[in-house]
Amino acid sequence: MAKIAGKYKMESSENFDDFMKALGVGLVMRKMGNAATPTVEISLEDDVYTMKTTTTFKTTEVKFKLGEEFEETTADGRNVKSTITLEGNKMIHNQKGDEEKKEKSSVLTREFTETEMLMECKVDDIVCKRVYKRLD
Repeated sequence: MAKIAGKYKMESSENFDDFMKALGVGLVMRKMGNAATPTVEISLEDDVYTMKTTTTFKTTEVKFKLGEEFEETTADGRNVKSTITLEGNKMIHNQKGDEEKKEKSSVLTREFTETEMLMECKVDDIVCKRVYKRLD
């Protein structure tokens, strides 16, 4: 199984604007999101993962245990209830929006290989693919 912990730099992204638009992200925030090339650092201590995403605009960090729901504020400012599970070398990140506020839910799937992290972001029928190169 590929190692998950490490540092990754985004190399390519496709359909991210449509993904953000489907989530209701405004134009200015989408422009910043599209311009950003995030670095993601994942670490594991005991059974707690830390995932830190850094761009020139913003740094976000989440700490979680696999299979346990936690509150997350996304980079675009949405408050969601997230659960992250591990299936083989894939980390499945379910982000549940507030249904009363008619917020959308999304699923971020990160697949780890020896050299990269392949990320698929899904909301409704919109799929965005992002490729991150392993730096360490």
